[in-house]
Amino acid sequence: MKKIFLKSPTGGIFVALVFVCLLFSGLTSKFFTPMNLSVILNQVSVNAILAFGVTFVIISGGIDLSLGSLLAVCGVVVALLSQQGEFPLAFAFLLTLVVGVLMGAFNGFVVVLTKVPPFIVTLGTMTIGRGLALLLSNGRPISDLNESLNVLGNGTVGGIPIPILFLIGSFIICQIILTKTVFGRYVKAIGGNEMAAFVSGVRVNRIKIYVYMLSGFFAALAGILLTARINTGQPNAGLGFELDAIAAVIIGGTSTRGGKGTITGTLLGVLFIGVINNGLDLINVSAYWQQVIMGGIIILAVVLDLVYQKLKK
Repeated sequence: MKKIFLKSPTGGIFVALVFVCLLFSGLTSKFFTPMNLSVILNQVSVNAILAFGVTFVIISGGIDLSLGSLLAVCGVVVALLSQQGEFPLAFAFLLTLVVGVLMGAFNGFVVVLTKVPPFIVTLGTMTIGRGLALLLSNGRPISDLNESLNVLGNGTVGGIPIPILFLIGSFIICQIILTKTVFGRYVKAIGGNEMAAFVSGVRVNRIKIYVYMLSGFFAALAGILLTARINTGQPNAGLGFELDAIAAVIIGGTSTRGGKGTITGTLLGVLFIGVINNGLDLINVSAYWQQVIMGGIIILAVVLDLVYQKLKK
């Protein structure tokens, strides 16, 4: 049993998640309640969807720092389309997702055509995206949105908040893509050894563009959900979200050098961060100290995961 557990790529973060859950349940009786657990899942839904998309990019050996600003652009787009009342809500969603995919494709094309490191490219598009969000909204929040949009962000189906359903659906889709498709195998192959993948016949540049498009798609979906939740298109939305998403992916066991990672690990990483934030709120820890504590815990979690990986060997 011990050997089976040690072979699991998500065993380390799972142990860490269980530990923090037990810790906060001992510190406050408010933690382990159905309502609070639902709150945690609802709160992490946007970050989880962002993290699922960027997992593919990181496994392929890239990085995407434009997630937060892309989310903001797509949030403004769906708000503008919903505000006018001239378009069906389904069309507004579809067009917003297309915008996200196109912006992701732009990242991918620049990376593969110029060979400029993804860190630099997406740092630039992060600034471009933030500027576009401000231009489209004239620097002001967009309100008076379609009521159906508000229901999407705050409604429930069978007692389950709709954002949680989107989280579950996104997890299933990404899990299938990464583990059950040729595309998923190619993504891991490129991240593991790009030259070997190329020699083996993998169309490396095409796959790289696709992973950035996939990241853009899920960033757009996250932008729609966030706009629906707050019922306002905020051009400054998503500040720092890219760091939270990437942190969750790394904590979940995805290698920063590429070639290794799981969607399950990313979900556990997102939950780990969400549980800590929620638990610190419940025990009334200052927001300033929360940032210090979170940074330290993230470093500790990564170190423990490295130790865990060594134990596996």
